[in-house]
Amino acid sequence: MNHVLFILTIGIGATAVMDVWSIVRKPLLGVPLPNYGMVGRWIAHMAHGQFHHDNIAASSPKRGEHIIGWTAHYLIGIAFAALLIGIWGESWMQSPTIGPALATGIGTIAAPFLLMQPGMGAGVAASRTPHPTSARLQSLITHTAFGLGLYASGWAIQLFN
Repeated sequence: MNHVLFILTIGIGATAVMDVWSIVRKPLLGVPLPNYGMVGRWIAHMAHGQFHHDNIAASSPKRGEHIIGWTAHYLIGIAFAALLIGIWGESWMQSPTIGPALATGIGTIAAPFLLMQPGMGAGVAASRTPHPTSARLQSLITHTAFGLGLYASGWAIQLFN
């Protein structure tokens, strides 16, 4: 399998695992599902030069924000999969191991903590949310699920090749 197809497959697979975790945690932990429409709203506002919001939910809605958000969610997952392969290379593609996948998955938490949450008005590492410690823990668990998804997707490719 070529590199691009491998990256697309593990990126989509890992993001899907993360989404399944989000669905499962709702009844288990009472954590609401992520609203990628708000991510889409944030991105859509960027096209008009607005990169920071005090509260993204209070910002004006944008046409197609849900599609933009979900598309960005999966494209970001693919980009992080490319990061995994960029760092660990073809050897990881041929023999996926859990360490690099988890390191990448957990490392991706920097993006929401330092970029997305501050830009959307939640503060650095959700510091402006009602329960920042809980939000941080949920982000950590979710990004760990993404890392497990990278590993599982890489392993599945090897199994079926």
